[in-house]
Amino acid sequence: MRCNVLAAIVLAAGKGTRMKSQLPKVLHPVAGQPMVSCVLQAARRAGVQQAVVVYGHGGELVPQSLQATFSDLSFARQEELNGTAKAVEAALPALSADCREVLVLCGDTPLLDGQTLQDFIDVHRCSAHQVSILSAVIDEPASYGRILRDPEGQVTGIVEAKDATAQQLAIKEVNSGIYLVQRDFLQWALPRIGCDNAQGEYYLPDIVGLAVEHDKGVGAVACADYTTTMGVNSRQELAVASQVLFRRKCHELMAQGVTIIDPERTCIEYNVQVGTDTTIYPNVYLERGTEVGHNCLIRQGCTLIASRLGDNCILKDGSYLEEASVGNSVSVGPYAHLRPGSQLDEHVKIGNFVEIKKSTIGAHSKVSHLTYIGDAQVGRDVNIGCGTITCNYDGFNKYRTVLEDGVFVGSDTQLVAPVRVGQGAMVGAGTTVTEDVPADSLVLSRVRQKVIGGWAARFRHQQNEKS
Repeated sequence: MRCNVLAAIVLAAGKGTRMKSQLPKVLHPVAGQPMVSCVLQAARRAGVQQAVVVYGHGGELVPQSLQATFSDLSFARQEELNGTAKAVEAALPALSADCREVLVLCGDTPLLDGQTLQDFIDVHRCSAHQVSILSAVIDEPASYGRILRDPEGQVTGIVEAKDATAQQLAIKEVNSGIYLVQRDFLQWALPRIGCDNAQGEYYLPDIVGLAVEHDKGVGAVACADYTTTMGVNSRQELAVASQVLFRRKCHELMAQGVTIIDPERTCIEYNVQVGTDTTIYPNVYLERGTEVGHNCLIRQGCTLIASRLGDNCILKDGSYLEEASVGNSVSVGPYAHLRPGSQLDEHVKIGNFVEIKKSTIGAHSKVSHLTYIGDAQVGRDVNIGCGTITCNYDGFNKYRTVLEDGVFVGSDTQLVAPVRVGQGAMVGAGTTVTEDVPADSLVLSRVRQKVIGGWAARFRHQQNEKS
């Protein structure tokens, strides 16, 4: 039986007017995931046992989006968007009975990390404070609320920038919007907050003034890196946050033995895995849980989306893989396209301007250039010549092509599915295959070549006379 549950209330109800979007602000993706997901992950890493997400703008979009990733969240709807105090108040009934501490987080701070929160929690628990504020020191505080202190350095309150005097605006210590509050005090304080301010809203920071007034103990803990608490309120800030997270991921991978030529121009999402001794060139995008093996080379301009790359693979410039699986020691590209459902076994070679769709390519097979393979099963040691096309779609249905082990397909071939080419068979260049081919056969469908001597010269003479 837990006797002191640490719960988090995540504020995610705001409109995000400056985003200029129909999508709720907290659902805008940053480095591959909704920014509120980053906040929830940081809370989990810091030991939060229960999380309640307060939503409002955008209706049910926020719960629908998060439930797919976080199965144990609680949600509270803020019917009227009239301030952060009312948002927290809406979440209180969802807290478990054994919750004693409440961590209040902002859903638009995607750079928040678990260690920063853990350090903050530890300081609070070593104090006798009812309220602790995670603060930051910023040279240009802009619209952040300022932390007010008395001459002895004790916190006396928080003033929002819109309500601050010129002297208060000069303060560089700001409120991150993150608090750790004893639940009993929070329940007592919230109904006592008024809306006598420039916005006519119920501000959560007013709990600080109430705590000071009633001698409940208030502390402010400045985080070591102010960027971890940076809020995102515009597309520009969203881009900045994404770049920070991409850099963090690159540095994490480099510390694990991955070579990244230019971290500033490499975008690797948080849930991507890369093996040691892999080298990644600039302008590479690794997304949606992609897994890259050991000792691979990924050259510039490649994109991998929800794909798996085995060990000792080479991806040449400009290759694009989506929901594809690639075995060990495979070479792909340059400028190859592996569409969803593509599976390459070990030692396969896919060359330039080749497109593979929903097909399996067996070990040691080659599809070297300018070819489309769709809805196909290609066996081992198959060679597919330049300009080959699987004709897999009749406008209504998709059909399968099967090339058994050891098949050789000449250039400029059309394989009209459904069709099977037997083991060891050879398909002559320029052939259109419309029926199954037996094993070890040669299939040809081109017209026999005919040469008419002198015809071209006579034709040119006739044309010259006419002109």
